[in-house]
Formats: sequence, structure tokens, C-alpha cells
Amino acid sequence: MNAWTGEELERVAAAEELELTAAGRAVTIWVVRLGDDVYVRSVRGRTSGWFHRVLESHEGSISAGGVTKEVTFVEVDDDQVNDAVGEAYREKYAGRYPDDFIDPLLTPEARAATLRLVPRRRP
Repeated sequence: MNAWTGEELERVAAAEELELTAAGRAVTIWVVRLGDDVYVRSVRGRTSGWFHRVLESHEGSISAGGVTKEVTFVEVDDDQVNDAVGEAYREKYAGRYPDDFIDPLLTPEARAATLRLVPRRRP
């Protein structure tokens, strides 16, 4: 698998929102960086329509901060990573948005719908 460049990580992490496209449909969501990885989470958990589309193929594309990439969506099933992703959401969006916008991203349902975005090489 391919990796993010430093510049891509910085630009995506600095973006307020990310456009994620899966199964031909786009959704705009919040995005966070954790080390050399990029994560998104469904505020509605695994029942969200966009999350179901992601699970159909585990592939799609993202666009944020002027970066557009084909990605593989990898489900996160690691409590430590999920804790860190939740903290990254709080750190990034606290002060910009009220807690009632951020808190839904920290629920068990949202944690269960955490995805790591892994860049794919184009054929």
C-alpha cells in the first residue's frame, strides 16, 4: 500500500472537512490526523448510509485541503487507536464548535465506525 506524503498529511489534517466518495456518492465529514494516518468516523455509527457504501467495496476517494486521493477504507478495531482518534477530534474541533457537535463523535456507536484512510496506487 502507498503512504501519505508529509505535505498531504499536513494539508488534509488542516482541512476543516473532507469529501469522501464511495459507491459513486459523496459525503462531507470531519477528518483527523493521528501520526502518519488519517481517520474519519461516522457520527451515526455503522447504520449511516455512507458507512454502508464504504463497506460495500472498502474503496473510494477523498478530497480535502487540495489533496485528492484514491483510498482504501480500513476499519479500526483497536481501543487505543480509537481513544486517540477521539482525542484528536476533540483537540481539532474544540473551540471551533460546541461540545454538542463533537460529543456524538465520541460515542461507542461512532467509535465502532472509525475508518483509517490508506492511499491506493492508481493502476
